[in-house]
This record gives sequence, C-alpha cells and structure tokens, in this order.
Amino acid sequence: MAKHKTPLLDQLETGPWPSFVSDIKREAESRAKNERNIEYQIPQDVCEDLLGVLELSFKQGRTHWKHGGIVGVFGYGGGVIGRYCDQPEQFPGVAHFHTMRVNQPGGKFYTTKFLKDLCDLWEFRGSGITNMHGSTGDIVFLGTTTPQLEEIFYELTHNLNQDLGGSGSNLRTPSDCIGQARCEYACYDTQALCYNLTQDYQDELHRPAFPYKFKFKFDGCPNCCVASIARADMSYIGTWRDDIRIDQKAVNAYVGGELAPNAGAHSGRDWGPFDIQKEVINLCPTNCMRYEDGKLDINNRECTRCMHCINVMPRALRIGNDRGLSILVGAKAPILNGAQMSTMLVPFIKVEEPYDEIKEVIEAIWDWWMEEGKNRERLGELMKRQGLQKLLEVTGLKPDARMVQEPRANPYIFWKEEEVEGGFERDINEFRKYHQR
Repeated sequence: MAKHKTPLLDQLETGPWPSFVSDIKREAESRAKNERNIEYQIPQDVCEDLLGVLELSFKQGRTHWKHGGIVGVFGYGGGVIGRYCDQPEQFPGVAHFHTMRVNQPGGKFYTTKFLKDLCDLWEFRGSGITNMHGSTGDIVFLGTTTPQLEEIFYELTHNLNQDLGGSGSNLRTPSDCIGQARCEYACYDTQALCYNLTQDYQDELHRPAFPYKFKFKFDGCPNCCVASIARADMSYIGTWRDDIRIDQKAVNAYVGGELAPNAGAHSGRDWGPFDIQKEVINLCPTNCMRYEDGKLDINNRECTRCMHCINVMPRALRIGNDRGLSILVGAKAPILNGAQMSTMLVPFIKVEEPYDEIKEVIEAIWDWWMEEGKNRERLGELMKRQGLQKLLEVTGLKPDARMVQEPRANPYIFWKEEEVEGGFERDINEFRKYHQR
C-alpha cells in the first residue's frame, strides 16, 4: 500500500504518454519489496516520500525544495547539486536529495555492462532514479544523501572510470553528436575534439571560476543534432567550403520514383509522387538551386549549408570534401535577457590536432568574459552589452560579412583615435584628391 495518497499525481498517469509518475511508483514498489535483498544506503522509502512531497507541492502551488548549503566531493567545486526538503519531518526519506551529474561517454555510446553497473551503483547508494540525459548531456543521478557522495564518487572514478560533470559557474560537461562514428554527414571527428577539450579544461570544468555557466557543444554537421546553435555559449558546427557533390543519375532516380526521398522516412502522411521543384528547389532558403532538362544545378557560392536538399535526397547529394567547422557563440536559454541563438564568429576552420587555433579563440573569449562579465551574465549577454566589435577585438578576428545577423539600425559611427590618425585620415585624403581631379 502506498505511503502517501497522490490524487493529483495520479492524473498525470491517465494520458496517452508514458509518465514519470509511473516510473517513480515502480521504483518505490521495487524498493519496498526489495526482492534482491539490497542493503540500501539511503532511506528505503525515498521514492515514496518523493511522490509525497511532489503531491504537496502540486496541492499548495509552491516548491518544498530549498537551498540548504553547498555540498560536493573533495577537490571539486561542481558536479553535485544540493537538494534539501523543507518538510523533513513529514518526508524524512528526502530530507537530503542531492543530484549528481556524471560526464557522459562521447556520443553517448554505452555497453550494457556499463549501464548495468551505473544502475547497480545508484540503486545501492541513491534513489535508483536517473535522468538519461540532462539538457547539457550528463547522466543525472537523482537523489542521495550527503554521506554517500564521496562513496559514489570513489566508485565512479576508481571502478567505472567515469568522472563527474559540470555544475555551477563553470565549464559545463561538453556534449557531442555521434559524429564520424556512425554518421555520413559528419564533417569532423566530434568525439575527438570533445574529448580533447574536456581533458584540457579539467580545471575550468571542476572548479567554478566563471561569471556563470559556459557550454561547449559539438555538432558534426549543420543538422545540429545536439542543438548547439540554440543553447551553447560556443557551438562547433561541422561544415564544408567546396561544392556539394551531385550524382545526377540518383537525382533522376528520385524524380522518377525509383528512390524514396528522406531515406524512406515519412511522417505518416501520403505525400504523393516526389516533386523536386516543390520539395527541394522551392524550399532552398537562398534560391541557389534549379532543375532543368533532367539536371540539377547548385550555385554553391550562395549555399548556406542548411542541409535540406541533402536530407531529402541523400543518395544524390553529398557534403563537400573540404571539411572543417564553424564556431558560433552566444546562444542561451531565457534567463536574464531572453533566449538567444548563436552568432557566427569563425566561418570556417580546419579541425586538426592539437586544435591550437580553436583553443586560442576559446581562451581569448574566456579572458574577456571573466574580466568584463557581470555575475550570472552569459557570454551572449556580454556580447549584447558590449557589441560584436569588442568580441572581434579581443579575439583578433577580422570582420566578415557572414558574422552580420542584420543591417545595423544605429546611424552613428564611432572611430578610435588611432583609426582617425592613421588609415581613416589617409582614406579621407585620397577621397579628396580623387574628387579634386
């Protein structure tokens, strides 16, 4: 019999989709029966009390979790998020309910043994409830007590060869797509770059010293499978700078119905015969394609690498061979000034070990942000406050038309003293001489 009555939570199980409430109830029932005779290291009724406190929050319309102090593991400032309940007498099983973030494997590749070992560890020393994965990418262990933190950390690092992830004002756990391990569209080895930066920036990841959180995300191509362009302070998006490769025979096979578009995937709707004009040409954002006399032409100078045509006709169109990545900066969720998408900073860079060119950009940005950033101000907000021109100054990058989101609205131009005394003054004199002639 359930320890707490949860009529409001029960309603969440009535819809057509799987419910987290059902998952927690199953775990609560499993812990109550304890058919495996596990000597649980935290209260056996932790899941029951978790349901109880959530029901109370729904009933009263306010949270019953409080910030009761900082907890962590020795030598690390991040990786553990302290959770305390403000009703410990009523719900003793969740008086402490700390969350641990575990750095996920590259591309989220697992063996079944590793997953089983993770689950066994968390069932023994935690609530048994996990989140696979958090929005940053981490394996998230939900709910344990303070005495268990060091024990779990020891097991992770010594027996499972796995580290904690980031939390707080630090570099958050870098996250990547599966990349060249399984994807034909990947323009660089996302896992190699992600691993290298994770290892190089251990201090930034584990010991918070930034104004706020900072996220790296690695997308192998513009399809953006880890959504870096919408939520990473620095997005590394694979791209190419030569022409899209075209197999004209395969193009006509799509047009003739011999090949199914979208690699055979569909949304359950009957789209009818494939129409290349309607489904590819007219949907090109820069109108850089045309299909005439059985031949597809692409003006690659105008192509923005949106990937739509390649996704629709993967047998006919392929990414180019001169591959690298673009670095975009400043994306974030709506915390202070609203949500922001990434801004182009480096249109193209080759991805070659030891990645020194990429690290130079990272470290120049960090130096500026740590010096000028306000408390809880993300990089995108600092860029908005001080301007893209300032970012280009600190990184030493030259302005590029591809960095411009929209034409400026401010009619005033401000020049630096050295610009006026040097090149600008020279340009004005040349202009005057030209008109005098």
